Amino acid sequence: MVTGAAGNLGRAVVKAFADLGASVVPVDLPTNLLDQAQVDAAVQKAIQQFKRIDVLCNIAGGFRMGAPVHETSDKDWNFLLDLNARTVLHTARAVVPHMIAAGGGKIVNVGAYAAQKGVAGMGAYIASKSAVIRLTETMAAELRDKNINVNCVLPTIIDTPENRAAMPKADPRRWVAPEDLANVILFLASDEARAIHGAALPVTGLS
Repeated sequence: MVTGAAGNLGRAVVKAFADLGASVVPVDLPTNLLDQAQVDAAVQKAIQQFKRIDVLCNIAGGFRMGAPVHETSDKDWNFLLDLNARTVLHTARAVVPHMIAAGGGKIVNVGAYAAQKGVAGMGAYIASKSAVIRLTETMAAELRDKNINVNCVLPTIIDTPENRAAMPKADPRRWVAPEDLANVILFLASDEARAIHGAALPVTGLS
């Protein structure tokens, strides 16, 4: 199951799994990840069709910056905390009980390299992505004895058409290609990563 499946990274992750022959359940705009009932319904539909969910990739997320903390609106705080952190909570509530019942699984979340320390003008974004890292670590500690691995990736700027348009003078060769990040996510979802629990793995591009 891949949330944010219609985005640049989501599409790359769906393709990476599909290329390996996996049955992929893409979750995007038709399902409101902030509505627990809709998330539950999407998970139940997937369980009915495929009997189990082996991997959950929480790709859905968002980015805003600019205002200092004391000027950041509730709208921006809520937008980023909801989209980056609350979506992880909602999918965990819906999926984890099924993974426990099935005897195991893998969960991969998307944090951010920038979330490792505070940066001016990015308070709400960093707080929300820091929450993803702490949720990942906490869930890993809670679920490792259930044979469930929970890890996250910490990308720098992802090379997308939107980022190229927003930063035309930047060198996108220094950014992270969605396909490269998808490959790291694929690794964390694989049996080869079965000994990794609670990792926050920086993914910083080629240079």
